[in-house]
Amino acid sequence: MIAGGGFEATAEDFFEDAPVGYVTTRPDGTIIRVNRTFESWTGLTRGDLVGVKRFAELLSPGGRLFYETHCGPLLGVQGSLREIALDVLRADGSVLTTLVNSVLRPADGRRPAVVNTSIFDATERRRYEQDLLAARRREEAIARRLQLSMLSGDLPAGPGLGVAVAYHPGVRGLEVGGDWYDAFWLTEGETAGLVVGDVVGRGLDAAAAMGQLRSAVRALALTGLGPGALLGALDAYVRRHGGGRMSTVVYAELDLDSRELRLACAGHPPPLVAGPGEAARFVWDGRSQPLAAHRSGASGRPQATVALTPGSILVLYTDGLVERRSSSLVEGMERLRSRLDGARDGDPETLAAGLVRGLDSPDHDDDVCLLAVRLTPDGASRRSRRAA
Repeated sequence: MIAGGGFEATAEDFFEDAPVGYVTTRPDGTIIRVNRTFESWTGLTRGDLVGVKRFAELLSPGGRLFYETHCGPLLGVQGSLREIALDVLRADGSVLTTLVNSVLRPADGRRPAVVNTSIFDATERRRYEQDLLAARRREEAIARRLQLSMLSGDLPAGPGLGVAVAYHPGVRGLEVGGDWYDAFWLTEGETAGLVVGDVVGRGLDAAAAMGQLRSAVRALALTGLGPGALLGALDAYVRRHGGGRMSTVVYAELDLDSRELRLACAGHPPPLVAGPGEAARFVWDGRSQPLAAHRSGASGRPQATVALTPGSILVLYTDGLVERRSSSLVEGMERLRSRLDGARDGDPETLAAGLVRGLDSPDHDDDVCLLAVRLTPDGASRRSRRAA
């Protein structure tokens, strides 16, 4: 008996009316004792349970299978279980969400072996977890809609130019990644701006940073800045506003009259170029560090110039296209180059979809964004008409 402050209680009282359910079973699971708390939670009496039921028989079908195939053997091996989530079926068929802790007390010569189990009501915890999950899904849905709205819009098209995009979200849950693209006219029908980027992180913050960078690139491009100068200005923008630090981006300007490609790459995978009758090659010039990683006191970001011919193909992409856990980045880039060498026919839409499909693999779980550009042969006649 325990006494104090005018209150007296026995250890049996504490056992019977504890804020947790107690169940004692034989090692085979047969119930030999329960407390009043467990009776009140389940609506089952001792007469329904003691010597009649095994503990696993009180669980939901999935819980019973899990307990019999995992928990029971584990209890026999290590002698205890800690915070195992199991659903207990009440007498009325409703479910009681619980966390179960069990300890195996070995036989000691005087007493037989028993399993003492404490059962915590986890209903509120489950409800809280479900509320959190619902809130996360709402945020992810908002981020997905935001991302898709920012990636929609017409691509530049006209004599001498074909542009297509393939965008595939990863499969890591429902989180939105930060891969993005844009393509627009700098001078209608003459010069196109092309950009592909990858924002660090996932979810709503990544989608917001992606939208900020995409809008900033467009605004800076329309001021007449070249690729290197544009990335330098984008550095200043990121440092000032904070979002998009360590993001990677490749920005290119394609002049349809001169068929000259000017580009700058901030930590992004190198563009891939293939001319008619030539092997596809990566453009390694015009490279610098990711956004806000370039030292502010250093010289401006470099840019490169590549001369193209009618029929040439340009591919801008994110690292999700070539990175795999099972192989190196170099191997992934070589697979892309080989794939382009073997699949140059068709329109840009077919080319973009074929490259992404051809490089897919079971261990691929990252976002993929690919922008395919083809200088069509009618660009040559267009140039002749302008020269005349």
